[in-house]
Amino acid sequence: MECEVVSGARSPPGGIVLESELFLLHGLLAPSPLAGWVVLAPRRHARWWWELDERELREIGPLAARVLRAQRSALGAVHGYALALGDVLHHMHLHLVPRFASTPERLHGRGAFGASPADMLSESELARAASLLRAALSERA
Repeated sequence: MECEVVSGARSPPGGIVLESELFLLHGLLAPSPLAGWVVLAPRRHARWWWELDERELREIGPLAARVLRAQRSALGAVHGYALALGDVLHHMHLHLVPRFASTPERLHGRGAFGASPADMLSESELARAASLLRAALSERA
């Protein structure tokens, strides 16, 4: 799935949130229980962290921090998680997951991956959050 987003074959609700020379930031392709849950992925195919080159490694940390700050300022997140699991997809990606004051404890941290269908937000809510993040990130470019 990640390669399909990078290639432009698929687009998540709200589209691409941020592009750099080396990375793309986008919302989930799957349903999401949290507005502003985004994925940071290298443009070129890299299976895991050890395949990122020095330029990518220098950019990913500051870029992830910038996104987490934008989730806080634009969406009102009170906390954020950066999760790289690598269990399913074979294209390195970093989940940047906001937590809100209203987020149920069962959806904190990795628990967000176990959300039920009733927890999922509408595509319009996800697209709105992506738009707010895009605007916040463009202000800090």
